[in-house]
Amino acid sequence: MAMLWKFMRVAKYSKTALLPKVKVRGIPTHLRHSSSKSVPSEFAASTPCSNTVELLGKAYAQDDYSNVTEKILSKVGKNLHNKKHHPLWLIKEQIKDHFYKQYVGRRGNPLFSVYDGLSPVVTVQQNFDSLLIPQNHASRSKEDNYYLNRGHMLRAHTSAHQWDLIHSGLDAFLAVGDVYRRDTIDNTHYPVFHQMEGVRLFSCHELFSNIKDGEGLQLFEQGHRTAHKQECHTMEAVRLVEFNLKQVLTKLMTHIFGNAGARDKIGWAFGLGLERLAMILYDIPDIRLFWSEDERFLKQFVVPHIWQKIKFQPLSKYPPLINDISFWLPSETYSKNDFYELARTIGGDLIEKVVLVDEFTHPKTKKVSHCYRIIYRHPEKTLTQDEVHRIHQAIEESAVRELGVEGRF
Repeated sequence: MAMLWKFMRVAKYSKTALLPKVKVRGIPTHLRHSSSKSVPSEFAASTPCSNTVELLGKAYAQDDYSNVTEKILSKVGKNLHNKKHHPLWLIKEQIKDHFYKQYVGRRGNPLFSVYDGLSPVVTVQQNFDSLLIPQNHASRSKEDNYYLNRGHMLRAHTSAHQWDLIHSGLDAFLAVGDVYRRDTIDNTHYPVFHQMEGVRLFSCHELFSNIKDGEGLQLFEQGHRTAHKQECHTMEAVRLVEFNLKQVLTKLMTHIFGNAGARDKIGWAFGLGLERLAMILYDIPDIRLFWSEDERFLKQFVVPHIWQKIKFQPLSKYPPLINDISFWLPSETYSKNDFYELARTIGGDLIEKVVLVDEFTHPKTKKVSHCYRIIYRHPEKTLTQDEVHRIHQAIEESAVRELGVEGRF
């Protein structure tokens, strides 16, 4: 159990939160049941002209905030979490199966509904404002997100759908989908990953009904924010919700591995990265493999039932080719994520890892130099020196042209 909680703490994309107080409306028909309708991959992104992007059948005008690349746009609509027998689909189905069987209503129906076909294109209001994220918060930065324009973006988390689903009247739901973040490059990070969002709300009666002398307990108060609770929540409610969430996640992880609020309601929310779970459960060593179309990878997950034990058999480990690149930075506005994005755009999945190995400040000019080590390795074949040289040269030329660096090549 100690190892279970260690995993839950260190998983980078896992999170828990108490939901703020909001108003509930009626449940629209299209949200009453589980949604498994996926965004069709044939609507892959295209750029009909330089100042618009067409994505999923809609056109978005580009502006000074637009930073999404064609490489990233090509991933939209792949819906790996809905492809039968894909490892991410297996993880999603296992979690659904657990929640359907473990949590049922008074009439025996599943308590949680599932939404795994919601569009990854959301408004900035959905992704940030609806979650009460301040305007100046670092998480809104262009360095960390993919913006279509100032008003629209590729969701950075499935939490972008919380407000809409809660305000439709839902008290318990799971939202699954692909999410997008600019990030470092290594075997556990990828700009597109898949997240499972869980939300559960409780009325005062539901939360305190089994507590002795609980009739006088309240969900909300006009108190003060502390390290343990928001100012509107009572401490008794927070402790019970925290305990409930801990039970839910413990049962889920034990089952898999084997051993924003509402009127008059309070609740919890969690988010789990499906790739991280799959990499641990199936012993998959490289996150790039989830995007592989190699039958040697995919056929290992074609099993008769979702709970069958699978031990991933690695493909042949092809040798890496390593090249360094050094340059003087143009100004303080330079971002490492900009270089990572440029390298990923040009090298794609041929780049296994990029590491900043040296940072040097000239004693006289005070100019700063970075040296990055780029590890090239194809997950399915051996790369040649000529192939890597062409890619590396293209990265050098693009860094000078696009980022304004001064090469030390």
